[in-house]
Amino acid sequence: MPQTLTLANGVKAPSVFSETEIQTRLNVLRQHMAQHDIDTVVLTSIHNVNYFSGFLYCSFGRPYGLVVTPEQSVPVAANIDAGRPHRQSYGDAHLLYTDWQRDNFYAAVQSITGRKGRIGVEFDHLNMVAWRKLQDALPEATLVDVGEATMHMRLLKSAEEIGLMRHGARIADIGGEACVEAIGEGVPEYVVASHATQTKIRAIAETYPQVELMDTWTWFQSGINTDGAHNPVTSRAIQKGDILSLNCFPMIAGYYHALERTLFFASAPDRAIELWDINCQVHRRGLELIRPGVRCGEIAAELNAIYEAHNLLRYRTFGYGHSFGVLCHYYGREAALELREDVETVLQPGMVVSMEPMIMIPEGQAGAGGYREHDMLVVTEDGAEDLTQFPFGPAHNIIAA
Repeated sequence: MPQTLTLANGVKAPSVFSETEIQTRLNVLRQHMAQHDIDTVVLTSIHNVNYFSGFLYCSFGRPYGLVVTPEQSVPVAANIDAGRPHRQSYGDAHLLYTDWQRDNFYAAVQSITGRKGRIGVEFDHLNMVAWRKLQDALPEATLVDVGEATMHMRLLKSAEEIGLMRHGARIADIGGEACVEAIGEGVPEYVVASHATQTKIRAIAETYPQVELMDTWTWFQSGINTDGAHNPVTSRAIQKGDILSLNCFPMIAGYYHALERTLFFASAPDRAIELWDINCQVHRRGLELIRPGVRCGEIAAELNAIYEAHNLLRYRTFGYGHSFGVLCHYYGREAALELREDVETVLQPGMVVSMEPMIMIPEGQAGAGGYREHDMLVVTEDGAEDLTQFPFGPAHNIIAA
């Protein structure tokens, strides 16, 4: 049985991005290759394969890749996907590997790269097993890192990317409205979340009828479950007086979008209102600080001072924001654009970032729970455009019983 094969089954699927957009990304990557004497790049992460090809793979334990040479870009995918890699990828080249022999993925890569040269790989993605297998397949090659360089390529968004993100933020707002619509006494978290998720999927399908519908989700947390930003949905039933956390994430072609809001059901105690107002004060100031020329660490330092003035800094649980793009809760991150004290990146026009301050007050204290607001912003030439329209704060988000 063959180790590799091609299967151009069906016609190319329409993409949310133009061919010019993807070709431009590949051109930037090839410029980096030329500047650093890299013969071939073997990308293996979901985010980079998707960013440079349009193909969003489902690994399920199998390796995937995109091999980029000065002349071609070749998605390398498992035969279980049949014609989908061809239909979803930019360009005509593709290569499938079969399960009939062990490690056929590495044989497929070698058939494109050859056995030697300077090969760019993602140091931050390859585990030790994959590293060793790649070295065995390319015994005369020198592996060099392109993971950090490709991350910086992804930081600056094109006009097409920003256009998609505007729709994503709008659909996140629609999901937020669906959450509010479903909230009620005795309603489980998962019912609210499911309603919001299905509403967002329908909105994505209406906006982008050609796109694959995958990975959109909602975290809706109540009571003690609001203490963590990434706490999963449970069957806990909403009660009057509960603090609630609304988190809507529409995914479009691998692009992440988010809306996060603090709410209360029926009523909120005075201390909770006080804490909520302080967190909204931090959020508003954070929105003002996002502008070109500002260092990420400077934003964190100024917002820390507001919390410190209210003796709440010890309750802050993570950074104040992050980049957007090809990323998700199980893949991708653009660590160079996080609003944290230890990040020196300077904001530039075309970057897309969140502002999302959060404090968590432990159980047993007045106003216990997690308070978090989250907007998406595009850095412009003279400031920032807030893509999020859903209101925040006690005046808007105490939901009537």
